[in-house]
Amino acid sequence: MNVYDFDGTIFYSDCTIGFARWCLARRPKLWVTYLPRVLKSLLLYKTGRIPNHLMQRRMFSYLTMVDDFDVQIERYWDRYEKRVSAWYLAQKRPDDLIISASPACIIGPIAKRLGVNYIASEYDRETGVFLNNLMYAREKAKYVIDHGFPVIDNFYSDSLADTPLALCAEKAHLVTDRASRVTDWPELDRETAEKVKKKIDTGWNVHLNGDGE
Repeated sequence: MNVYDFDGTIFYSDCTIGFARWCLARRPKLWVTYLPRVLKSLLLYKTGRIPNHLMQRRMFSYLTMVDDFDVQIERYWDRYEKRVSAWYLAQKRPDDLIISASPACIIGPIAKRLGVNYIASEYDRETGVFLNNLMYAREKAKYVIDHGFPVIDNFYSDSLADTPLALCAEKAHLVTDRASRVTDWPELDRETAEKVKKKIDTGWNVHLNGDGE
């Protein structure tokens, strides 16, 4: 079984942010009801005043404000399915597993189109709360271990924050250059390993290519 992160790995950019932009363009009221609050939350997160899971919950909150969500998410993927990386499509297998911190309601439709399995953060669009742990960093590894998944042959991610899951795989691969370049997972020296551990503990992504998408 091969396991893949989604955003920045097999899909260029972040689908949660991308779909937020999509909705902002089609629901002008979100500029007032959503955008100011999420920008404030991002600032609080960057300054260490709120944790990652709370920032993510507020970022996802626009999903509670889109009445025709099912229509809009399909239209979004109609437009942006083409951003799924060619290297991935060339090696895709039916038993692939996508595991992502993005909301399941966004990841599910594209996983169905690709014909693969997925695990993602369960966010209740009625109440605006998480129904499980945010599928980020070590939570991905914990989920795989706790649920007795079979051996992971290959794991792919664009973020060193996914090192816990990379260590669960027979072989791990780092994806860079806007989800287009695949290399071996780097051997981490002590200094880098400590940096990764600190970033994981505080909920920040670590990207070797220097961008956050």
